[in-house]
Amino acid sequence: MQRIRMSLPYFKECGWEAEVVTVDPKYSDLQKDNLLTQSIPDGIKLHFVKAFNKKWTSKIGLGSLALRSIGSYMFKANQILKNQKFDLIYFSTTQFPVCILGAYWKKRFKIPYVIDMQDPWHSDYYQDKPKAQQPPKYWFSYRLNKYLEPIAIKNVDGLISVSSAYIKTLKTRYPQISNIPSTVITFGAFKKDFDIARDNQDFFKPLLQNDFINIVYVGRGGNDMHHAIKPLFQAVKNGMNDDPLRFKKIRLHFIGTSYAPAGEGKPTILPLARQYNIEDSVIEITDRISFYHTLLTLQNANALFVPGSNDPKYTASKIYPYLLTNKSIISILNKNSQAMAIMREYDVKHLYSYDDLDLSLKIDCFLNEVLDKQSPDIHYNLNAIDKYSAKNMTRHQCILFNKVVNE
Repeated sequence: MQRIRMSLPYFKECGWEAEVVTVDPKYSDLQKDNLLTQSIPDGIKLHFVKAFNKKWTSKIGLGSLALRSIGSYMFKANQILKNQKFDLIYFSTTQFPVCILGAYWKKRFKIPYVIDMQDPWHSDYYQDKPKAQQPPKYWFSYRLNKYLEPIAIKNVDGLISVSSAYIKTLKTRYPQISNIPSTVITFGAFKKDFDIARDNQDFFKPLLQNDFINIVYVGRGGNDMHHAIKPLFQAVKNGMNDDPLRFKKIRLHFIGTSYAPAGEGKPTILPLARQYNIEDSVIEITDRISFYHTLLTLQNANALFVPGSNDPKYTASKIYPYLLTNKSIISILNKNSQAMAIMREYDVKHLYSYDDLDLSLKIDCFLNEVLDKQSPDIHYNLNAIDKYSAKNMTRHQCILFNKVVNE
């Protein structure tokens, strides 16, 4: 959703008129943010579809928004496609099961389609992991994804992804798409969002503690993040041992770490903090917060933390809100992560791989800079800011669209 939302202001100047078909927010149990509509340009046609009520479908184990809404998507889009001429259908969502409709619409209406792979769809990553580390209902979702992915991917006409590894995996898995247009496009930086967050700050509950030095991460947790988080926890523990009065000022915030409905998420970061005996310095909020609440929280932090997964295919695709704050950032990533290259272009000072030599000393340097308030607002590389802007990312999307429709 965020990719499309940030692209809508720029599609027209790139030669494309867009209409959006999406689920009515009242059918989603995710955190709502009504302010998102403020960034959508006037004149964009939005079509809202229904979904089966989760209250009833969950009784038979079907809570997925994609599965609850796929019939409504088909019905609504059939009506639209019958009455208007379209050149392309674009799926940009992590609710991947709806993408199988692309093959159906392509056959029925002769319209090519493009899929934006923001995350892996069918993946073997958790196959050898203990059950406790697997996502909820993994047995079912793994088999469903294994069945649905080929329906959508074997017939797709173009691929966009936040990671080159995702595209490589799909083209290897499905040789018939090896020559279709594809490109890697990260999420863009959309500065207008910070203006909206600031103008509406009174609507949001403050999550940070003014009497402390707040270092903030907003995003999913999980055991695969522990490689990146452990060095930070070790550095805080060392600081507490050496200078407890000084390091007691630090609060590490991990916010929105679970995809589970509000109140049902299981902490994955706080148990790790307990292993280091620094649980008093770590705050984990498993519930997701709204998009603009996130931006305001990042803006109000003293410094920011961007951890990465131990899966080299994972890319921290939504790093731009962090960079747009101009706050001091420490990021600890897999050295093969695509986010590493992007943050290097921005000239992020405290950017490390979790297997770097002397990592503990480097983290200690960052923590002391923050404690001494020697990390003023940062001004990143202007060339990178322009390169990764939402406007430029939209232009790259449209270049791929043009290749697809002209083939």
